[in-house]
Amino acid sequence: MRNHRQSKLTSLHGLPSVDAVLRADSGRRTAETFGRTRTVKAVRATLAQHRASALRDMPDADAVANTARRLLEREDMSSLRPVFNLTGTVLHTNLGRAVLAEAAVEAATKAMRHAVALEFDLGSGRRGERDDHLRGLLCELTGAEDATIVNNNAAAVVLVLNTFARDREVIVSRGELIEIGGSFRMPDIMARAGARLIEVGTTNRTHLKDYAAALGPGTGLVLKVHTSNYRIEGFRAEVAASRLAALAHEHAALLAHDLGSGTLIDLARWGLAHEPTVAEAVRNGADLVTFSGDKLLGGPQAGFIVGRRDAIAPINRNPLKRALRVDKIRLAAIEATLRLYRDPDRLASCLPTLKHLSRQAGDIEAVAHRIAPAVSRVLGGVFTVAAAPCKSQIGSGALPVETVASFGLAIRGKGLDELAKRLRLLPIPVVGRIERHTLLLDLRCLDDEAGFIGNLAALTPAP
Repeated sequence: MRNHRQSKLTSLHGLPSVDAVLRADSGRRTAETFGRTRTVKAVRATLAQHRASALRDMPDADAVANTARRLLEREDMSSLRPVFNLTGTVLHTNLGRAVLAEAAVEAATKAMRHAVALEFDLGSGRRGERDDHLRGLLCELTGAEDATIVNNNAAAVVLVLNTFARDREVIVSRGELIEIGGSFRMPDIMARAGARLIEVGTTNRTHLKDYAAALGPGTGLVLKVHTSNYRIEGFRAEVAASRLAALAHEHAALLAHDLGSGTLIDLARWGLAHEPTVAEAVRNGADLVTFSGDKLLGGPQAGFIVGRRDAIAPINRNPLKRALRVDKIRLAAIEATLRLYRDPDRLASCLPTLKHLSRQAGDIEAVAHRIAPAVSRVLGGVFTVAAAPCKSQIGSGALPVETVASFGLAIRGKGLDELAKRLRLLPIPVVGRIERHTLLLDLRCLDDEAGFIGNLAALTPAP
């Protein structure tokens, strides 16, 4: 035991001092890059690890400096990293939903680099309104009289409820009391907004007479909610928005229509299922329509409220509006995204969300066959890799029961969970899905084949 202790102490004497590491070439370069204070801390941590392990062969000063540098590089690596989304879910909430168009990226970058006329009227030289940058575009694309914008659709719903139904009643069909990700429950949101929920109908069937019986002096809003993340099928009934609007107006009440994901254009022209558009909701008589910016619309996170001018005005006067507003960077990106919708014929070529959703299965199949051999070589014969048909989904609550024919790489073999983890630890993490004893990499959203293959070169060996 004593000889072992002496051997350990002797080996520790071989460790370089902190000063010796900092004087080494690698140490000097590391300090120049990361600063002396952080480098000293990293070197001390590295030396402490070596003392704890007491390896027989102690590292020299350069080796310690290089280890410390790698530690600092890991610390500086952003946790908000780009990934290859091969999950088969185009608008994946956990992966940031919509990828922005280049026009939106350029606009946001310009807004970050310069002072902009955010709330400044260049004509009059007086203070302006930030909503003015988007109001005209939103009205043009939806047919609404007026529009306003907040930081997401949940905020838009809260703002509408708080403005028109604080301490008043909101009438909603039981079949539309949705819950979306992050425990966003419509009844809870109503309570937080100060509204009193009045449920009408049943889960699967609600009739016009149910709404009529509930309308009264205490009604602040009639709310119709698009059930974007589920479908009720079979013996069911709901009231069309146009009939509901007419009924609400007969009783001097407002109809608010929450579209959730929301889209500005009919997706059927690209072979996708029809999703109610914002313009349709406006034409059907809704006084206010709320919808998202970062889902089917394909822009950055935002919540839009469009509708009648006299209904938008009190929303903009609500003190909550200031707390929920968006900054110049997002405004710039949203404006650039909305401008793309002026040219629907070229929209699929410049809006990544629509490009991915409209991609033909045959084209994706060709990609799968091209890259399958390279992926198989990287995996070293431990796993089988084959091109295989699969189904993609839109995601983020849009068209929940609809799938789109796609193609991917089906990887089979022992240790799929470990392989999936190794793929997630690549310089650019690769995220797929495991189902039926297969690791499936759906290639619908793969835009950079060469970058994907090159990235696999860093795959760590199987344990």
